[in-house]
Amino acid sequence: MRIVDFLISDGTLTRGATSGAYLANLLGHGKLMKEAEAAYARGEIDNDEVCRIDAAGYAGHSTEELFGMLEDMPLVDGVARAVEAVHAAGGEAHIASLAWGVVAAYLCKRYGFDGYVGSELEMEDGVCTGGVAALEGEGKCAYARELCVSRGIDFDACIAIGDSRSDIPLFELVGTSVAFNATGEAERAATHVYRGTDIAEALALAL
Repeated sequence: MRIVDFLISDGTLTRGATSGAYLANLLGHGKLMKEAEAAYARGEIDNDEVCRIDAAGYAGHSTEELFGMLEDMPLVDGVARAVEAVHAAGGEAHIASLAWGVVAAYLCKRYGFDGYVGSELEMEDGVCTGGVAALEGEGKCAYARELCVSRGIDFDACIAIGDSRSDIPLFELVGTSVAFNATGEAERAATHVYRGTDIAEALALAL
């Protein structure tokens, strides 16, 4: 069995804006988030505070509402074909993200991913309270390790696809990695480099 970790954070599966920016704009706090991100870049606030500001904009919205908003989110080509290819090879397709887990949950439902890890919005009776339940931090590698241990799989048998510095630790953990339209730093850490628009084509380099 092979496990493929698809990384939706930093735009690996999204086309254009990240999922966070996409939802913030629809929810009406996109401008506030740009200001928060600028303050973070200046060192005035930390990433946890940026996440708390973002989470407040979700208050009063249900998972069902958010799923509806995500239906029109621009994605790269070949997502369904990539998941099908992993399953055909006897593996599992998982999403490892630092973004809100509601996005990963939606993609699991839509495309048949087998599981995910991500940061979590605080929910009460299926509705966002505006708070943060959990920030994932460095959870990508921890999630991959848990999957491998629970299934008796060697790390060398796993594949990771990502595009940024936050994906490098995962690239170093698994046997095969693909930098997907990635930063130069991430490309240097990956075993394969892909530049294009189709995640299934990128995956084919590793399978």
